[in-house]
Amino acid sequence: MSATRDDELSFDEFDEEHYPRSKTTDFQTISTTVMSRRNFLGSSAKFGAAAFIMGTTSLSGLAGCGFLTKDFEEVEANSHDTITVPDGYQWHVVSMWGDPLWSNSLPFDPETRGTAESQALAVGDNNDGMSLFEENGTLILVSNNEYVNQGIIYGNRESKKPETDDDVRKGMAGHGITVAEITEQDGKWSIVKDSPYNRRITANSPMEITGPARGHAMMKTTADPSGVLALGTWNNCGNGQTPWGTYLTCEENFNGYFSSSDDAYQPSSELNRYGVGNKDWGYAWASVDDRFDISKNPNEPNRFGYVVEIDPLDPNSTPKKRTALGRFKHENAELVVAENGHVVVYLGDDERGEFLYRFISSEKYYEGENNRNLLENGTLYVAKFNDDGSGKWIALTPETTGMASQAEISILTRQAASSVGATTMDRPEWVAVNPNRAEAYLALTNNKNRGKKPNAGGDPTPVGGPNPRAENHYGQIVRWRPANQDHTSDEFSWDLFLVAGNPSVHNDDYAGSDNINTGNMFNSPDGLAFDDSGFLWIQTDGNYSDKDDFAGMGNNQMLIGDPVTGEIKRFMVGPKECEITGITWSPDRSTVFVGIQHPGEKGNSHFPQGGEAVPRSAIIAVSRDDGTALS
Repeated sequence: MSATRDDELSFDEFDEEHYPRSKTTDFQTISTTVMSRRNFLGSSAKFGAAAFIMGTTSLSGLAGCGFLTKDFEEVEANSHDTITVPDGYQWHVVSMWGDPLWSNSLPFDPETRGTAESQALAVGDNNDGMSLFEENGTLILVSNNEYVNQGIIYGNRESKKPETDDDVRKGMAGHGITVAEITEQDGKWSIVKDSPYNRRITANSPMEITGPARGHAMMKTTADPSGVLALGTWNNCGNGQTPWGTYLTCEENFNGYFSSSDDAYQPSSELNRYGVGNKDWGYAWASVDDRFDISKNPNEPNRFGYVVEIDPLDPNSTPKKRTALGRFKHENAELVVAENGHVVVYLGDDERGEFLYRFISSEKYYEGENNRNLLENGTLYVAKFNDDGSGKWIALTPETTGMASQAEISILTRQAASSVGATTMDRPEWVAVNPNRAEAYLALTNNKNRGKKPNAGGDPTPVGGPNPRAENHYGQIVRWRPANQDHTSDEFSWDLFLVAGNPSVHNDDYAGSDNINTGNMFNSPDGLAFDDSGFLWIQTDGNYSDKDDFAGMGNNQMLIGDPVTGEIKRFMVGPKECEITGITWSPDRSTVFVGIQHPGEKGNSHFPQGGEAVPRSAIIAVSRDDGTALS
């Protein structure tokens, strides 16, 4: 991509272009124990066999059920501008960006792309993580709206940028969360207009600040001198769901919305660590609201980068920013209740060279009781992976970090993790916990800086351990087992479930692990989720050029992995220039809902309506032709 055109840069590339980091790396620390391609799956196969033979009766029959070999014929990679699913399956659109949620809102206008008023009453843009909730037979779909494609939402403007205050506010309304009742009629799912559950949560919605950072000096602003109430949530990426019926939405690239009206303003080192500087990504939010001007409100960015808990069944409830889970560029929040009753949440920080975290609640979960504040207090940990396949969780406390308080750790979490020497990772994306085994999987999507440059905090990024390749542009999936099958244990063992690559181009470590072949290859694993049968669904957000190192991979896709055998099969291919992200299932498991984000982000798609239609992010439903359960 051009280094001179900001609208062609990814979020990470923009930050590196405008806020460059040092290129100095201590190569003395770079590991020389990079595993061979055969060893990638060799260690995984040994790990998997031991894990599933020892005391896991629920999977003893699963390994031989042949789900991946019998249930569908693998889809071929392609670059079509549509959805491709296996024979015997079908798909349809459930909702699209701009679809009205209420009868008094206007239908999507392809000429104007809507207004601030219409967007506030319609489905947001670029759906990402999602969950389905049920109350008395009513189904409520909650989905993140990560950001807006400026070239598309402002496609009615010659500049392809916001040109009026209403344009800016339209962009703000396109972010956040969409809560919508959905129903199925004649095999087709759609939104129920005017449902009492329907709700839009945007960049201006009130949010209660909870946990250690509540009321801290770094959280106080002119508009909120108490530091207890923030406005808005945006760049909501992955998600989580709690057993007490709430939705967890994760603020990721929150930094790109702040700017300075004073070109001479020098942002603090704390802001720089999170990529906050004098130039935003072109959204121009500071032009309509001074809280986005860091020269006037330098504390405002400290109020973003959290996990937000939402009650989707109460449209009048106030979302809560759970600062105990740390502040960074959150991907998703994978929650599991440990055998001892404590709630454990796994969290990735999606930036090159950042860290993997774990939160353990102070109090225990009791089914049927009031568990609504379990994410209010607890201990935050960061992962340290050793090259020998062992690892440990390091508690982030004032004693271990040298920081003044738990509040400071909750606000400056990256600095806290750096201080204890945590393992820098290749962009930690989604975490998924196996429902049938005490083990977790993490997508490490890619890292072109591995072995070349430190992370944003100056921490070295050596080659080795779970990050075995320099200049990694294919990605991998690491998995770990907590000691004694206890998610609250501080010790774990790990291996690599797969290492993505291209065996048609490379014959070295860049070919990938042995469970990757020319028929199922892909790059940049991102979204991860387990179904009820214990199979891992893998969604990609990578290079879709279909040439050079990525020849034969086609568009972004969704695959299914068998954690017992290591087998990987491609289940779906998305349209041009999209990311596949977000997944949830209907209660009867007959339908899987999948997110199609930013189709045509470079102007080469008309999905989902075809012809010359404006490309629109969408949620689709996929099912078998015969309507039987998928898992």
